[in-house]
Amino acid sequence: MTEERSVEGWSPTIGAGVTLDEVIDLAFDYRGDVTIVRRDGTEVVGYVYNRNRDVPEPFLQLFDPTGASHTLRYAAVRTVRFTGKDTAAGKSYEAWLRRKAQAEESAPLA
Repeated sequence: MTEERSVEGWSPTIGAGVTLDEVIDLAFDYRGDVTIVRRDGTEVVGYVYNRNRDVPEPFLQLFDPTGASHTLRYAAVRTVRFTGKDTAAGKSYEAWLRRKAQAEESAPLA
């Protein structure tokens, strides 16, 4: 079994071993809010629900806390910070198997 890792709290520096495309893919898979930092320094917080880098102008889409949808071009994004709680952390099948095995080991013998 592999140990589960979460990117919760991660604030990557693009170009230091990670690309913007990789970080946006991680943001899409992340089950929590992120903070998008634009190249102009402004920020938007929300949940990334779509991205497409296979189009002439790659973009991502997110819902902000009010439910409004935003579309941002990759070219306008400096980085993504994983600022929200990772609601899926520790809830994988492997984590469930690990908890089940621990419960069985600690259960009193009948």
